[in-house]
Amino acid sequence: MNYPFDVNQTILWLGQLADLIFVFFDPIGQALCKRTLNIVEKLNETHGDTMRFYLSKADEAGHESDRQRVMMQIVQELCKRPGLNRTCFDMPTIYIPNQNKTNRCANQIEDVCKDIEKTINQTIQNTLNTLEKDCKRIAQMVDSKIVADNLARSHNLGARGKGIVYGFLGMLLPVLLLINFLASSVSETVLDKALGANGTEALLLYLAPVRGLWTVVPTEHHSTALIAMLLLSIVFLFLARRTMRCVTFVKLNTSHTQNFCPNLE
Repeated sequence: MNYPFDVNQTILWLGQLADLIFVFFDPIGQALCKRTLNIVEKLNETHGDTMRFYLSKADEAGHESDRQRVMMQIVQELCKRPGLNRTCFDMPTIYIPNQNKTNRCANQIEDVCKDIEKTINQTIQNTLNTLEKDCKRIAQMVDSKIVADNLARSHNLGARGKGIVYGFLGMLLPVLLLINFLASSVSETVLDKALGANGTEALLLYLAPVRGLWTVVPTEHHSTALIAMLLLSIVFLFLARRTMRCVTFVKLNTSHTQNFCPNLE
């Protein structure tokens, strides 16, 4: 019979997933054929602890002497292979009981059921233990992410605050110079008509520090001072842009934060 897949590789793949591997030797069929023993030997190389050997249909093997002869033949064939030759080899006899037929052959199928139940309980317990550990690990990761996110938010809030301050300073100097230039270019009568007496008085009051600072600078250095103030404003604006775009984010695969400042060149 041909299959659309490799039977041997499929059995080996299933052996990697199984918690128990049962090998049934049929005293009537060809249980000791080379192909079967080759697969059993390969499975025993990596899954020797989970393999169990049984003599199935033991009630059809004849008398006790016949069963002993069959078992000796099986053991001899297994011992010929180094991978299957091991100490404390055990091969219980099992069969499906028939109420209409009396048989004195020992049936250890109950032990097989107990072994299966024990393995299932152990697997379930291991799965629950793993689930508990994974839940604790996830909870720790979530807590660390929350802490890191809070730190990142605080850092970003401070960075945005600095950016706003730098931007305000960068815009304040050119605006004050422009207003001072316009206020100095027109007479107070024009200002009174445009802003009113109270508005003109408030404007001159606010511009007094700028006018005082401007009068300290010699006339021949007015251009140099103006260029210096404009450069200072540009520096403040550059710092504001860089600070506002310098953010802190949390990596998804670690519990650390990382600063990201884009290249503004």
